[in-house]
Amino acid sequence: MDTTAATKTKKTNTTDPALLDTPGARAALGTTRTCITVYGAAATAALLAVVAVAAAGHMVNPFMWTRAALLPLIALLLHRLAASTALGSRPAFERLRTLTVVFPVAIVGVDLIPGVCPWWYAALQTLCVLPVLRVALALRGPALRGAFPKKP
Repeated sequence: MDTTAATKTKKTNTTDPALLDTPGARAALGTTRTCITVYGAAATAALLAVVAVAAAGHMVNPFMWTRAALLPLIALLLHRLAASTALGSRPAFERLRTLTVVFPVAIVGVDLIPGVCPWWYAALQTLCVLPVLRVALALRGPALRGAFPKKP
């Protein structure tokens, strides 16, 4: 059985490493990494804000606690997907592309439902997901679209 490099690449769902070693792809992956780090820091700061508000004796509902605790964990998932994407994993690239569009829309959409959370919390969550939207744009740029061409 022939086990050429092309066959191995096909079996492992990875892209050609040379396609990722271009200035555009490196810049897009760097932007992705930086924005996910900023998102993780902002999500952690939002969790600390909820803790501070609760410690000050103000009302914090279970939705706010749950969301504030889960969002930093999502940063870890995004980071892992970004690392796999940087190694050439097409499935990770596709998942990251999907998540970075759906995730911010879901966060902001739920926060806009009247009575779910206070305005300050909705504003804080919106600020947190802005770096994720930047990742969505970077992943849709020509450099990474070229590095992960669509399969026939």
